Amino acid sequence: MTIDKDDLLNSIMESLSRIQYIKSADIPNIDLYMDQVTTFMESKLKNTSRNPEADKILTKTMINNYAKNDLLPPPVKKKYSKEHVLMLIFIYYYKSILSINDIQTLLKPISDRYFQSGEGLNLSDVYEEIFGLEKSQVESMKKDILEKFEISRETFKDAPSEDQEFLQLFSFIGLLSFDVYVKKLLIEKMVDTFGSAASEGDEKQKGKEKKDK
Repeated sequence: MTIDKDDLLNSIMESLSRIQYIKSADIPNIDLYMDQVTTFMESKLKNTSRNPEADKILTKTMINNYAKNDLLPPPVKKKYSKEHVLMLIFIYYYKSILSINDIQTLLKPISDRYFQSGEGLNLSDVYEEIFGLEKSQVESMKKDILEKFEISRETFKDAPSEDQEFLQLFSFIGLLSFDVYVKKLLIEKMVDTFGSAASEGDEKQKGKEKKDK
């Protein structure tokens, strides 16, 4: 079994370099019908899919389910605003690692506070701040992946030559998977804390409003 690990690594690094998020300014500032929303998401996020030709980024059924599960505020007269699209982008990225319940816990306080906020910080501001961190993380991620790749190349030195490349690739996948596993556990713990903190913040705000009255 022959595996060009260097070619594989270069492909991964190139993919990381090409990662780009949908900028808030690129989202139409007019309300869209559901078909227009799915078309927009498909055009912008298709290349992030594992199987771009087969996988659907977003369907009408998905949108309806998100609304049914309180992940997405309902449309107004069957139209979706720019803020709806921003929420759908958050959901798209989070659903690959979090359950629907966790996404709801994470996004509900964001939606309650900043969805179509008339003053101060709004959802576009939150979105740009979060996704703007992406570029600063790419180089450190490349370094981490390269380190794991080099570690994997030192494994199974005594394995039969015909199995060595396969086992080293398996080792590389194992290192990356363990990293994802630990981070997922951390994220889930933080989501639990986030939900409690958001509820506590709401209670304090209600108390302040009563006091002001």
